[in-house]
Amino acid sequence: MKKGKQMSQQVVKDNVLINASYSLDLVEQRIILQGIVKSRDTEQGFNALNPVRIHASEYEKLYGVTKDGAYKALKDAVLSLFERQFSFTELQDEKLKVVKSRWVSQIAYVDDLAEIQIIFSPAVASMCSRLERHFTSYDLEQVAQLTSKYAVRLYELVIAWKATGKTPVFKLQDFRDKIGLLDENEYSTMSNFKKFVLDLAVDQINEHTDIKLTYEQHKKGRTITGFSFKFKQKVKPKKIEQQQRDPNTADLFTKMTDAQRHLFAHKLAHDARVQSEYSHLIGTGSYEDFARLLADKLAEEKHFKTFYPLLVEHGFQA
Repeated sequence: MKKGKQMSQQVVKDNVLINASYSLDLVEQRIILQGIVKSRDTEQGFNALNPVRIHASEYEKLYGVTKDGAYKALKDAVLSLFERQFSFTELQDEKLKVVKSRWVSQIAYVDDLAEIQIIFSPAVASMCSRLERHFTSYDLEQVAQLTSKYAVRLYELVIAWKATGKTPVFKLQDFRDKIGLLDENEYSTMSNFKKFVLDLAVDQINEHTDIKLTYEQHKKGRTITGFSFKFKQKVKPKKIEQQQRDPNTADLFTKMTDAQRHLFAHKLAHDARVQSEYSHLIGTGSYEDFARLLADKLAEEKHFKTFYPLLVEHGFQA
């Protein structure tokens, strides 16, 4: 990946969407995530006029499938993804309401171009672009090798708690809904649920992603009523590269105005390298909260020097 392009692989979702109940198969989840990433990385962003385009070659490269497999995945998605729905809860006038929404408002496959074109629904666009709310972000490559649809969902659910490294207890039925088991007859026995859903997902996450995950089952008597999860990074996040700096950074530091601090703090808050390095500060907070923390750090010379190479990348000039 080219320098300065890391952000192009960041999946960012409002936590309301992270915790929504829905069932998507593996291909559908992959296309949704890839579409979110590409929409956020374009000047148009999420809108109803310019569909996000995903070419078969992009899908092939990211997910390591064959060319024929990529073509088939995109074609099949057009047939099913338009009908897929999700549900979430939100407050309205201090009352809880349950909302149902489609994932996309329009979807097409252009055979001659071997690409799928997606326009996200207003609800999805809002929850993947608004920055003032609580959000979760992760690198799309972390889930690219997962082949269980339940593993993708479980990774999202637990990584939302990366600030603490542990989740609250998910009640069994709520957990089934979140992970995509909306049919109560599907893997209804606990032995099958563990074998084909939970343990499979945990094994894949531990093998292919950046975290090591364990779970604890919670019981009422002999009956399992829920699960909680703990996880830790397999390796410490890579430090921001300490590139050779201009010897006059101290002079530049004194010339950085308060307005510049807040402007560039906002830019740094959206940089994947900074998010990785300072993930312990993000938690489930908003971009604006994170940016304010970074602005405070830029007021200190030692932090200014650390961020200086990235500041230059983002256009800082004294």
